[in-house]
Amino acid sequence: AAEFNVDQKGNTFTPTALKIKVGDSVNFRNLDNHYHNVFSLTEGQSFDLGSYGQGQSRKHTFTRPGKVDVECAIHPAMKITIEVSP
Repeated sequence: AAEFNVDQKGNTFTPTALKIKVGDSVNFRNLDNHYHNVFSLTEGQSFDLGSYGQGQSRKHTFTRPGKVDVECAIHPAMKITIEVSP
């Protein structure tokens, strides 16, 4: 399994789209000087990593294939789509 980094900077996820495989992990790194929250309500793929501050990160491992829409609960315009292949 591989590990990928997604940065949160300027109230944007970078990249805004990512292709990974089942079993891979994504490390969401907060590079802004305020809090972010990472969550998904995608059916069968929902998770909530909670809120965390600058310099902190949270990791999620994706265990099922499909398209996962991820957002920030604090900044609703922040979105990333993660395609998880078998």
